[in-house]
Amino acid sequence: MRKFNIRKVLDGLTAGSSSASQQQQQQQHPPGNREPEIQETLQSEHFQLCKTVRHGFPYQPSALAFDPVQKILAVGTQTGALRLFGRPGVECYCQHDSGAAVIQLQFLINEGALVSALADDTLHLWNLRQKRPAVLHSLKFCRERVTFCHLPFQSKWLYVGTERGNIHIVNVESFTLSGYVIMWNKAIELSSKAHPGPVVHISDNPMDEGKLLIGFESGTVVLWDLKSKKADYRYTYDEAIHSVAWHHEGKQFICSHSDGTLTIWNVRSPAKPVQTITPHGKQLKDGKKPEPCKPILKVELKTTRSGEPFIILSGGLSYDTVGRRPCLTVMHGKSTAVLEMDYSIVDFLTLCETPYPNDFQEPYAVVVLLEKDLVLIDLAQNGYPIFENPYPLSIHESPVTCCEYFADCPVDLIPALYSVGARQKRQGYSKKEWPINGGNWGLGAQSYPEIIITGHADGSVKFWDASAITLQVLYKLKTSKVFEKSRNKDDRQNTDIVDEDPYAIQIISWCPESRMLCIAGVSAHVIIYRFSKQEVLTEVIPMLEVRLLYEINDVDTPEGEQPPPLSTPVGSSNPQPIPPQSHPSTSSSSSDGLRDNVPCLKVKNSPLKQSPGYQTELVIQLVWVGGEPPQQITSLALNSSYGLVVFGNCNGIAMVDYLQKAVLLNLSTIELYGSNDPYRREPRSPRKSRQPSGAGLCDITEGTVVPEDRCKSPTSGSSSPHNSDDEQKVNNFIEKVKTQSRKFSKMVANDLAKMSRKLSLPTDLKPDLDVKDNSFSRSRSSSVTSIDKESRETISALHFCETLTRKADSSPSPCLWVGTTVGTAFVITLNLPPGPEQRLLQPVIVSPSGTILRLKGAILRMAFLDATGCLMSPAYEPWKEHNVAEEKDEKEKLKKRRPVSVSPSSSQEISENQYAVICSEKQAKVMSLPTQSCAYKQNITETSFVLRGDIVALSNSVCLACFCANGHIMTFSLPSLRPLLDVYYLPLTNMRIARTFCFANNGQALYLVSPTEIQRLTYSQETCENLQEMLGELFTPVETPEAPNRGFFKGLFGGGAQSLDREELFGESSSGKASRSLAQHIPGPGGIEGVKGAASGVVGELARARLALDERGQKLSDLEERTAAMMSSADSFSKHAHEMMLKYKDKKWYQF
Repeated sequence: MRKFNIRKVLDGLTAGSSSASQQQQQQQHPPGNREPEIQETLQSEHFQLCKTVRHGFPYQPSALAFDPVQKILAVGTQTGALRLFGRPGVECYCQHDSGAAVIQLQFLINEGALVSALADDTLHLWNLRQKRPAVLHSLKFCRERVTFCHLPFQSKWLYVGTERGNIHIVNVESFTLSGYVIMWNKAIELSSKAHPGPVVHISDNPMDEGKLLIGFESGTVVLWDLKSKKADYRYTYDEAIHSVAWHHEGKQFICSHSDGTLTIWNVRSPAKPVQTITPHGKQLKDGKKPEPCKPILKVELKTTRSGEPFIILSGGLSYDTVGRRPCLTVMHGKSTAVLEMDYSIVDFLTLCETPYPNDFQEPYAVVVLLEKDLVLIDLAQNGYPIFENPYPLSIHESPVTCCEYFADCPVDLIPALYSVGARQKRQGYSKKEWPINGGNWGLGAQSYPEIIITGHADGSVKFWDASAITLQVLYKLKTSKVFEKSRNKDDRQNTDIVDEDPYAIQIISWCPESRMLCIAGVSAHVIIYRFSKQEVLTEVIPMLEVRLLYEINDVDTPEGEQPPPLSTPVGSSNPQPIPPQSHPSTSSSSSDGLRDNVPCLKVKNSPLKQSPGYQTELVIQLVWVGGEPPQQITSLALNSSYGLVVFGNCNGIAMVDYLQKAVLLNLSTIELYGSNDPYRREPRSPRKSRQPSGAGLCDITEGTVVPEDRCKSPTSGSSSPHNSDDEQKVNNFIEKVKTQSRKFSKMVANDLAKMSRKLSLPTDLKPDLDVKDNSFSRSRSSSVTSIDKESRETISALHFCETLTRKADSSPSPCLWVGTTVGTAFVITLNLPPGPEQRLLQPVIVSPSGTILRLKGAILRMAFLDATGCLMSPAYEPWKEHNVAEEKDEKEKLKKRRPVSVSPSSSQEISENQYAVICSEKQAKVMSLPTQSCAYKQNITETSFVLRGDIVALSNSVCLACFCANGHIMTFSLPSLRPLLDVYYLPLTNMRIARTFCFANNGQALYLVSPTEIQRLTYSQETCENLQEMLGELFTPVETPEAPNRGFFKGLFGGGAQSLDREELFGESSSGKASRSLAQHIPGPGGIEGVKGAASGVVGELARARLALDERGQKLSDLEERTAAMMSSADSFSKHAHEMMLKYKDKKWYQF
């Protein structure tokens, strides 16, 4: 029987209503000849949204646990998240519904279960025997605050210490409280007049389960006899206790204190400690106590058969070590090793060979959970080297500023990146295998390669293999290597437009087929990289500088002096190629001392050794113009077939030929319109030599533009007939005002730049980052560096393709589509030289086509479909090794450059048309080309706006996927723009999500869910169905190791471990029922919910049905048993009643 799905029915209704409205639309906009023939295969049932996996370091970690038999590590966080790690590739993410901080985790060792204690005084039992763990039981403490938990190995009774100093006992099978309670006043009796403080430690004696060691914060430790319900010994010390650890023989224990001391106690000598150690205290000569140190937050004591025990502790450094990094101290015999950490220590655990506390522990590693890292130290090798971490926990090594996701990449790409990345690995790691190796991998149903690229605040770019829901770093590129670094703040250039992270990556443009990479940085710089497997030495780094200013001010520039062609003002943009030339001037200033023609960063002038991998092809920098800093780049595109890169900001657009190292186009946004500008714009500041009538502007905007006319400068253009003496006086007056206010406006602009920099790019991972991120601007541009920037039209989308550009075109030609923040799309035609030999010799001719299309809202994405509805990918040049041997003829090199167009348009008949798909932040339009008529239109959102829109391939078809600021994820069919999916998923809470959310082919998507973690999700029904199989298994059946042998003499004289029948002590029969008001039991969703979340396809349905049948069968059997019991009790009652009746049948009333 087919499952009834209300969502799909609603989708069908909306599709029906939208198709009706679209029919009306089509009557208004007659479609092209071939439109009705396109069969769209995607339907609502192809779509379903679900989270897949979460990668990266757990954000704000707070707790740590390890199962020594299953070899599974668990990390809890301050936001209530749980991350479970097994062997590399086996990871799992769970979330507590309350979102309260996890304060402690306890594995039920080798049972496939985990207990979590939260800051909201709840305990949860997690079932790890399913691929998506689920909560089986919860217990909420109503009157007491939970501070510490302890679950003995192979016991079902959990000890729970509270802030009041009491200890309660929980049955982990039923998650109910026992009536057995250890009250604080009974525990300390008259040993202390004051309250001993919260319970900070509970553990049973390794050799006697009937003795419980309780540590109170004030410094009192009590050894409690569970059977006799009284304290055997009480140990008092002046300093507060942080942690306690047993020696495995159960005769000694060690305490760590707030003054940096360790005290070792004999169990039977409570008067004073046997030994007091201050590991980092300076020993004074006259026998006085050492100077106090910082608190020792945790201590562990682990024994070995063949040598001295290990004492491992965190904290305890002396107070005079100012600026010293957090340390883990390992004391072994007479040696003390102090291991410095990069971040503060949250918790640590010693990994031992045995799970039994009464045997020699044989420690082999220490896992240290840091604030932003996870470190594993090898205790068996000299020098305690660390293990190489195989988990993808270094995403946040430098804060992520942008990311891109590529699914279904060329198959040779990952091996190529891995081979160059393997040379970057550090040396000096432990030679042993990673010891956390529990669980099993899932069956990878997805076979296509996936790559994630992350850009970082320090200018680094990381490539990750993301195939089959795993993540592994492949290669790291440092883009800052091409720039001179300032040693300190005093040496730093005064041209910086950002206070910190001047190399931060803002935009990544990558062509997987040609392996060409282009990045745009926060200092208005663009770097183009070419992939090579050979090492090269670059003598001079190729460099271009571009002047790009919206409305420049040339008052102070003398009339006679013309800047070089490369540095032409925006107004005199030249679409014709500029011949390659030497490095432009990098230090010039105008006559009034303002910075001019200076880039923000200084490129190295010394030879640069470039390792195999991505090597610098060209560095492009926007320069300061007349004291105005360059604006940050808002859009970027590269095409390897054409050899062009284009970028834009709120000032305009620039195109560069990276093969000839020449600037081809340098236009302000206004100039793109020509005479078709529908907006009335006032110049921000008038020029001395420009006429108020704006005639100079019209030189380049008259109708169909001829390249010769476009070469004219607006300052040397025609003179205006309206240029009167009055206007000249006005101009002179404005000049004076402007000169006076220039310093002030520059100061305000710089302040705004600093402020916006803090908003747009995170420079650290502090929790308060999100507070800064919460203010979200609807503008696409990423930085505010001038007062009127928000009102400017900014370049927001760029796309190279071969399209039918003009209405009269009969065959497609190479062009660039440009989208802006006011919803305008322009087309710029590209006239490329014929043949690869001519490409390097002849210039590329670039000119606006006059084609202008308009949408509502800022344009985000553009793509093109052929007449059959297939996606037309831009042409690309297949990758070839660029650095070939010197002996080969130069022509041979050129012959290898054969651009490949994967676009179906190259083989189109003349009569065939195309579709332009344009997505803005408010609507999507499909335009028929070459007629430029609107074939289909869809208003995506009225009240919100689209943050990310991508045209993606799915199930041998294409669709438009959108993520809105109101949290909705939507997909639309192409070309008809039928709504296929609309799910409320995630409201925009900060800029990080907006900056990193991206869709990829085959129904994949991701975003940065926290500063350290990537969340992947899928909107494909097929992937959702296969997800259960793809996920790894955490629990695997493993035999518990044998208990240690007691030995003949120990067994004879009773020296071995003493067992305890806890059931007899804590069970309801002996201890009674606990107070109902003390804690509330909450049944968890358990297995059924786990299965629901894990899969919803056929496999999931079967699993749910089987589970429901099992549950029903169990309920039926319970019912049968209850019925039988009721029948037997009814029988006995009737029998008893009959006997009573016979007994009193003949008696009179007075005989009773």
